[in-house]
Amino acid sequence: MRKPRDFDAELKALEEKGRELKTRKVQQLGELVISTGADQLSTDELAGALIALAETKDTAKREAWAKRGAMFFESRSRLFAPASRRNLRGAPAQPGSPKSPESGDGSQ
Repeated sequence: MRKPRDFDAELKALEEKGRELKTRKVQQLGELVISTGADQLSTDELAGALIALAETKDTAKREAWAKRGAMFFESRSRLFAPASRRNLRGAPAQPGSPKSPESGDGSQ
C-alpha cells in the first residue's frame, strides 16, 4: 500500500511559496519605482499616474508606454551586461568593429 499524501504539508508549502512570490513582487515593484526616478513623486502623484495608466483604454498610448518601458530596460541591461552581451541590436561596439554574432537574434 502506498503512503498517503500529506495534503496539509503540501498546502502549507504552497502557501509559503505564495508569500515568497508576493514579497518578491512587492520588492521588484519598489525597485522599479526607484530605478525610474518615480520615488521623487509624492505618493498621491504616483498613485494618480498609475490609476490613469490602468484606466487608459487607448491602445496606441499603451503601446507607446510599453515601447518606452522596454527601451528603459534595454538601456539598463546594456549598462550592466558583460561586454560580450552588449550591443544586441547589431550596432558595433566601436567604430569599424565587426557586428556581434548575437546581433541577428531578432529580439527587438
